[in-house]
Amino acid sequence: MLALSHYVVLADRWPRRLIALLGGACGALALAPVNFFPAFAIPMVLSVWLLDGSAGVSRWMSLRRAGEAGWWLGFGYFLAGLWWLGAAFLADGDRFAWALPLGVVGLPAFLALFTALGFVVARLLWSSSPRRIFALAAALSFAEWLRGSILTGFPWNDFGMVLGGNLYLAQTASIWGLYGLTVLSVLIFASPALFFEEGRKTLPAAGLIVLGLLGLFGAVRLSAPERVIKGAHLRLIQPNVAIADFRADRKNELLDQYLSLSDRATSPDRNGLSDITDLFWPESSFPFILSEDGPALALLASRLQNVTLFTGAARAERDGWSVQYFNSIQVISGGEVKESYDKIHLVPFGEYLPFANVISKLGISQFVAIPGGFNSGRSSRLLTAPGLPPLLPLICYEAIFPNETARRIAAQAFRPGALLNVTNDGWFGMTSGPYQHFAQARLRTIEQGLPMIRAANTGISAIIDPYGRITAYAPLGVEAVIDGEAPKALAPTFFSRSPILMPLILWISMLLVALSGRRKV
Repeated sequence: MLALSHYVVLADRWPRRLIALLGGACGALALAPVNFFPAFAIPMVLSVWLLDGSAGVSRWMSLRRAGEAGWWLGFGYFLAGLWWLGAAFLADGDRFAWALPLGVVGLPAFLALFTALGFVVARLLWSSSPRRIFALAAALSFAEWLRGSILTGFPWNDFGMVLGGNLYLAQTASIWGLYGLTVLSVLIFASPALFFEEGRKTLPAAGLIVLGLLGLFGAVRLSAPERVIKGAHLRLIQPNVAIADFRADRKNELLDQYLSLSDRATSPDRNGLSDITDLFWPESSFPFILSEDGPALALLASRLQNVTLFTGAARAERDGWSVQYFNSIQVISGGEVKESYDKIHLVPFGEYLPFANVISKLGISQFVAIPGGFNSGRSSRLLTAPGLPPLLPLICYEAIFPNETARRIAAQAFRPGALLNVTNDGWFGMTSGPYQHFAQARLRTIEQGLPMIRAANTGISAIIDPYGRITAYAPLGVEAVIDGEAPKALAPTFFSRSPILMPLILWISMLLVALSGRRKV
């Protein structure tokens, strides 16, 4: 290991770039669905050695070498972690096949700029002291926060998910959320880089102790019994409809499939619709505007008696010749739309086209087949139904934003009793994408102390309690029906009350320790 560290520190040009690229790619093994969190030590240890080897004849040369190494490491990490995006470009035939390289290679190349920035900041704080790993933790966690915040934000596979994907290690997210876990992930898994430095085994040992304490905290927290709301009998359907089959000419077939699944007998005490109170269908369930289709609403009224339906559906607002479309969740009872939530945080290029006036002239369109794409919803709200606590709706990847979820909850007149996440991950097929999406959505339950009801077209659908424990589940890529009871919420977590405070304290602590050990290299 000592010889390896010397080799990495002294590596230059393409050997150095290749080391960073392959090291970053190994880090993706720590993410879902593999979830082998020790693999994250590979890119983090290499990060320390690469930064050690970034010294140049000038300050500018040193920063340039650091940024370049960071870009290659980030590129490897995001390329290996986001390769599945290519499936979305092929899900609707060859309509978007031409753009596949832009998603599979272009997006990782762009996201790697944030890792490069983190390396540059780390190099500015660097020293020969063992405390330089605190500089790495401060710099990379800042870069990851920035990645999740600017340009609409994209915190997918944030470094904090290394700990956040493990149910035991993730429990401290109830204190400091995803970005607190990011700080700890970098610090813990960078510490082995110091093990072979003379007289510097204290920090690697401390890293193992912290990891053990995280697991112990998680074990104690997960020993709490499950609690459910009496009288609330939930059913989630996972229809597993291919993207190519969402067509207007299949309207009746799709409705028949949904209603058949909804009324399926699954056990002696679940003989069908007569034994449930609340029904959940996934995002974008209909290739038509449900609220404007009288026959479809009449059919729902006749088949879903005494059942409240929560379903994903496109919604239209008409003003003369002008029409605005929204990606919505609608609450339907007695064949009437009682409540509706419009998705606020839309997927760029997926649901709308940024700079549409310019880009559309190049023949580029958004993935969804809606004229002009979806419009963003105007405000968040809670959805309600008799016998259920208020639900905070999150459509698709709205569930991956920790601080945005916290702000929406804080903006309500009263706290919701659960999170409702509907999604259609059929775009990504049988790849890593839906597993990563599920892991990130589940972390919101731990952060907020709220259960989650998650209906996904192709999976992964689940009922999740406020500790992140799965109480009912349907695997990816199968048609399924999930029955379960509604879990009870916990009291507000520390993170839910102060989503900025603890991550900020952790980050400032890293920065102060890094500065205290700073000496010129």
